[in-house]
Amino acid sequence: MDTDDPVAAYDRVASNFSQLSEQRMRYLDRVDELVISHVPAGSRSLLDVGAGDGRRALRIAQARGLTQLVLLEPSQGMQRRNPAAPQFLAWRAEQLDSLKGSFDVIVCLWNVLGHIFPNAARVEVMRQFARLTAPRGLIFVDVNHRYNAALYGPARTGFRFLQDRIRPSENNGDVLVAWNIAGVKCRVPGHVFTHREVRALAHAAGLTIDRRFVIDYKTGQIRRFGVQGNLLYLLHPASAAVE
Repeated sequence: MDTDDPVAAYDRVASNFSQLSEQRMRYLDRVDELVISHVPAGSRSLLDVGAGDGRRALRIAQARGLTQLVLLEPSQGMQRRNPAAPQFLAWRAEQLDSLKGSFDVIVCLWNVLGHIFPNAARVEVMRQFARLTAPRGLIFVDVNHRYNAALYGPARTGFRFLQDRIRPSENNGDVLVAWNIAGVKCRVPGHVFTHREVRALAHAAGLTIDRRFVIDYKTGQIRRFGVQGNLLYLLHPASAAVE
């Protein structure tokens, strides 16, 4: 099976995307709840990078009274899944340097960052997040955790940990994700992250990590230790003060 460009893959599975999201609904709902509960008071605008069908952005916006929405989603198939959503920008995250304005809330959810290659491009995307964040605004990014032993098992996680210590490389987290949704099969390149990696990305992009949550990918429960789940980050530009 050939490897699909992520946008082409989302176009192919768009009509059955709900089946994929339903498998991780507890996790996705918990991420949304945490974002909603931490949106800064007085926020009015939201930028969703990799918005999918836009339903999550609309949920967050409606819960916190955000009235100015910009949804970046390059997949036309995903856009058509939600005709009630505001107008999409059919841009990839790598095109954010063309976007003007500032936003009180920026979200980049469900490992969208892991579909951006190479690592230098991820740094640039996060640098654009810093540029586009309004004073006292927040950025929310969740990533698949490379050391999520609860999901990947202790043997695979242990191998990854040793590999990172013996042969450190920015490519160690590169993976191929196989989808089989209603008979549509895709293999999509992705990247799974370590906390150290995200911390380095944030530093290079001029961002500060405010908080990190560990969330069980199966149950959506908040966990104490990194090996128990995926990672949700709350960030702000290093030059800004957040109350």
